[in-house]
Amino acid sequence: MMDPTDPVALTRALIRCPSVTPDDGGALDLVDDVLKRLGFTCHRLTFEAPGTTPVGNLYARVGTGAPHLAFAGHTDVVPPGDPSAWRVDPFAAEVLEGEVYGRGAVDMKGAIGCFIAATGRFLACHRPSGSIGFLITGDEEGPAVNGTRKLVAWLKERREVVDACLVGEPTNPQCLGETIKIGRRGSLTGWLTVHGVQGHVAYPERADNPIPRLLAMLGALTAEPLDGGTEAFEPSQLVISSVDVGNPTPNVIPAEARATFNIRFNDQHTAGSLTAWIERKLASVGGAHRLEVRSDAAAFVTPAGPFTELLESVVEREFGIVPELSTTGGTSDARFIRDLCPVVEFGLVGATIHQVDERVAIADLEALTQVYQALLTSYVKAA
Repeated sequence: MMDPTDPVALTRALIRCPSVTPDDGGALDLVDDVLKRLGFTCHRLTFEAPGTTPVGNLYARVGTGAPHLAFAGHTDVVPPGDPSAWRVDPFAAEVLEGEVYGRGAVDMKGAIGCFIAATGRFLACHRPSGSIGFLITGDEEGPAVNGTRKLVAWLKERREVVDACLVGEPTNPQCLGETIKIGRRGSLTGWLTVHGVQGHVAYPERADNPIPRLLAMLGALTAEPLDGGTEAFEPSQLVISSVDVGNPTPNVIPAEARATFNIRFNDQHTAGSLTAWIERKLASVGGAHRLEVRSDAAAFVTPAGPFTELLESVVEREFGIVPELSTTGGTSDARFIRDLCPVVEFGLVGATIHQVDERVAIADLEALTQVYQALLTSYVKAA
């Protein structure tokens, strides 16, 4: 039987579950089993939506009092790519030179192993005066429609009170203790199609070439910075990720030209205000076009408070580093949890996430477990 206080054993066991989104690979069963042995009440929840694959989730809680500290994370992982490019089998969780190799080692099965081990060590010595919770999803790396978003809605329906949440995303660039994420930028993706009239390149006056108009529209969108940043956020950025005509014939003017772009935006903007700004910029160029936008992440920042200050002090005490409070990077499930309670992120070193030979140092797993245990001891306290 697996030791619920050993973060290395837990991490390796989770890596051996090939939980590539949306497959679970037995990962939630493993977490469920260990938490039940620690005294947790566990709820297994499967959510689904039209056009998507049903995805399993887990909510677990021990204790009934306040404060209630929840750990949140995901057991699903991205595909490993070509397994032959790895030093070892990406789902074998082999240890080489003091590091555990495997897909999900850093993002984020290692942190879940540390969550559980820290909780196991705490409960071996104390009965919490508050409560400890786990919010674990299998839908973070995928569409993120049947995971934490719906789990949060389910908790609200049950009137479950969570006072603070820590997400175990790999927040540190190079070494443990560098960075705590206190918020995230919003994200908006735009798909622009410019319409023209197909024709022969020798007779451009008889056609309407959409390419120059597309370039002019993209130029209008990128001509000036969106903003200069805020106290908590860096400047918003619009990045063009694709320009496509799909025209294999060099003597034909195409009928359409398309582009895709993404905006990572700070709290000076909303998806609605950015959409209106984009439409004004496109209208300034003019011509027939179609714009589609999608945004499922708004910018947010967790204000300073007792929980964030406690985590800062624990990290500084454990590592001798004053952590940077950051809002950089991509999106995470913290964007959904922020509607439930104050949420911050602190996890492993993210240098190898989504890469071939993703790996985590055994020493880092032990050190992160100590941080999480210290946080529990100070926040949840012993009865």
